[in-house]
Amino acid sequence: MSSQPTSESINATISTEELRRIEEMAAQVSCPLPISDDEKAGLMAEISRLLEQQDAVLVAHYYVDDGLQELALKTGGHVADSLEMARFGHDHPAHTLIVAGVRFMGETAKILNPEKRVMMVDDEATCSLDLSCPIDRFSQFCDAHPDRKVVVYANTSAEIKARSDWVVTSGIALDIVSHLHDQGEKIIWAPDRHLGDYIQYQTGADMLLWGGVCVVHDEYRSKELKQMKKQFPDAMVLVHPESPRSIIKLADVVGSTTALINAVQQNDAKRFIVATDRGIFYKMRSVAGDKELFEAPTAGKGASCVSCGHCPWMASNTLHKLREILLKGGKSIEIDNKIVEKALIPIQRMLDFADQREVDMKMRGDA
Repeated sequence: MSSQPTSESINATISTEELRRIEEMAAQVSCPLPISDDEKAGLMAEISRLLEQQDAVLVAHYYVDDGLQELALKTGGHVADSLEMARFGHDHPAHTLIVAGVRFMGETAKILNPEKRVMMVDDEATCSLDLSCPIDRFSQFCDAHPDRKVVVYANTSAEIKARSDWVVTSGIALDIVSHLHDQGEKIIWAPDRHLGDYIQYQTGADMLLWGGVCVVHDEYRSKELKQMKKQFPDAMVLVHPESPRSIIKLADVVGSTTALINAVQQNDAKRFIVATDRGIFYKMRSVAGDKELFEAPTAGKGASCVSCGHCPWMASNTLHKLREILLKGGKSIEIDNKIVEKALIPIQRMLDFADQREVDMKMRGDA
């Protein structure tokens, strides 16, 4: 394992001022008003008919509105992490994929399904990690370190993916970086510095870290989490690795969205403190039974909290917006064919690695 990353390993690739501007953008996203159960039922019934009429399927991320997740499942769609959303779309016969999530998820779906029409529920929904990593500056940074493999998180634009050697999700990032490290490779990691720090600490790999952060996970606070642990000493702490190291140190389980959901389902604990976007609670509650779920504390609205535990861009996806694009038509995700071809290479490299890992686990009897 490596020690705390040095100032050399976390590069000045994005300034504090730029991160602050991204936070300001997130803070300006308008939050949707709650709707009544009757209005929700009416919208879901109408949207279900429209989806069928238009040969469309809804794929939703774990972090979006409960109603969208519920609707996706009721209409034969899917609720998952970003990669599984795209893979589901590839296997589904529908001509149109409608993505409830943020922009990079729609782009990933388009890269894996170039022949299909892909639309966003909210075309303006973006991601602080994506915003933190502009292609021009990232390309210059990579060009300055040609001896390093470029490994990027899925939370990036199609252009960034096309510039990379590997695309990874949080569920497979450790294994891939460990594999590269074993081969003697040095790495450029982007864009989430906390996830990069966690991977570097776990693997000991030589990594240069981009400086981006997730506006949700960056706001969890260790002092407040320690206080909550004292209040609920029997609670298991579940942490997404986009969180700061001070939070990860307090975790019983560190993992991807899917891993955290599985932890709730499979562990005997009756209480869980969850340090990831609270949108995940919809799925967690479906597997929790009588177990209690608590949101991990952030800085709080009275302090410097921007997201307060829920991504504002995820929250901007609504049933009303979905109905609107089905009635009036929405913008299709369009990506230059050359970008699609280049971005598919590192994504496919990850998928092939994942398939081989599964084969190896079965041969060892671990799966």
